[in-house]
Amino acid sequence: MVHPTATRAKPTHPLTKLFILDTNVLLHDPTSVYRFEEHDVFLPIMTLEELDNNKKGLSEVSRNARQVTRTLDEIVSSHSEAIDNGIALAGPSHKLASGRLFLQTEAISSELPTGLPTAKADNQILAVVIHLQRKTPERAVILVSKDINMRIKACALGLEAQDYFNDKVLEDTDLLYTGILELPANFWDKHGQGMESWKRESRTLYRVKGPLCPKLLVNEFIYQEGEQPLYAIVREVSGKTAQFETLTDYTHAKHNVWGIAARNREQNFALNLLMDPEVDFVSLLGQAGTGKTLLTLAAALTQVLDTRRYSEIIMTRVTVPVGEDIGFLPGTEEEKMGPWMGALEDNLEVLTKGDGEGTDGGEWGRAATHDLIRNKIKIKSLNFMRGRTFLNKFLIIDEAQNLTPKQMKTLITRAGPGTKVVCMGNIAQIDTPYLTEGSSGLTYVVDRFKGWPHSGHVTLQRGERSRLADHAGEVL
Repeated sequence: MVHPTATRAKPTHPLTKLFILDTNVLLHDPTSVYRFEEHDVFLPIMTLEELDNNKKGLSEVSRNARQVTRTLDEIVSSHSEAIDNGIALAGPSHKLASGRLFLQTEAISSELPTGLPTAKADNQILAVVIHLQRKTPERAVILVSKDINMRIKACALGLEAQDYFNDKVLEDTDLLYTGILELPANFWDKHGQGMESWKRESRTLYRVKGPLCPKLLVNEFIYQEGEQPLYAIVREVSGKTAQFETLTDYTHAKHNVWGIAARNREQNFALNLLMDPEVDFVSLLGQAGTGKTLLTLAAALTQVLDTRRYSEIIMTRVTVPVGEDIGFLPGTEEEKMGPWMGALEDNLEVLTKGDGEGTDGGEWGRAATHDLIRNKIKIKSLNFMRGRTFLNKFLIIDEAQNLTPKQMKTLITRAGPGTKVVCMGNIAQIDTPYLTEGSSGLTYVVDRFKGWPHSGHVTLQRGERSRLADHAGEVL
């Protein structure tokens, strides 16, 4: 193997590092080779071998393996000289990266401690890291892997190892945008001068100026408790001026949505977003029992069956089992998805019981209402979403915390004209391997969509399921 630093035409800047990529990084983000800016990237032969083993099939992992292979082919074919000296990434990456890509071009004798099996792919990659560290002692040589055990093994051998952070939206999920801001007690003293207010239909609008305004985002909820409580949504922000609009009070029985009234402040905010025709994308975060699915379904049914704003409801979710898988399920796509949709059935039970018309007709009336509702709800599997376009639909993505950012993009880009997309989930309950709270697709969309005039987000705080569920959530 030619010395990576000696092969440069100009001497390497001592600050540039050499990153060795594990296979799972490439399978997680097919463009990861371009994500290391001015630093160099090294691919061991074992990584390429594992890519080859993963290329067959129709899963997301197989697609990513094929995409990585195509990316590497483009990089290698763009380089006419010997690849021993590394391949400049500036051209193939369109100046996204300025480092070089090194491929393992010679056999590296494994210098692993006795007891570590050399036939194992992970250990062969570790042997490459040890070799490169010895060859270039003046340079930082870092293994990048999404496998925690691999990183622990590397640390045990005295090697530097890191997780792949590029797609992590946040290091600390406590900093995630909640969509809600409590105004300070002195807000009106600082922002009340020259305030304008006017009425539009049943709502009041305010225009205020002050130091807090530039920090506000469009469609962020603001509130102030007290003798004269204020609940409003930010409609415009320009410099130090902001425009607020008061909300519809969904906690009041006369504004109920399909028989459901909001039980707390956050639920009221969520219903304002779900019922707003100008908001095309809504994300709801919250622990179990905060009412995400119930509120979304109530809003969907009202707008599909009563106001006819949307033609039907489409519901989908990732099919990741919590325990052991129960094997293949019989029936059509809808029937196969049935067992995964227990949450839908439970909430429909509440909604059909709560509906005044159903209760008058007794058992028959309830059954008829339930059938009418079921006809308007289609359950779809994520596997068949590519290439589809949903026109005028209310699309609900449940358990969205188990989606990768790429899958989330695939789903949201299905929305055609007149379609509303609602993503909901609890980032504390991730069941997909290699996904963390920081890199989940749900965290990603909350962060990327904030401040867009046609999207909104609410983090629901209070559980409303039962006193037992609330207590279990706290103590267990």
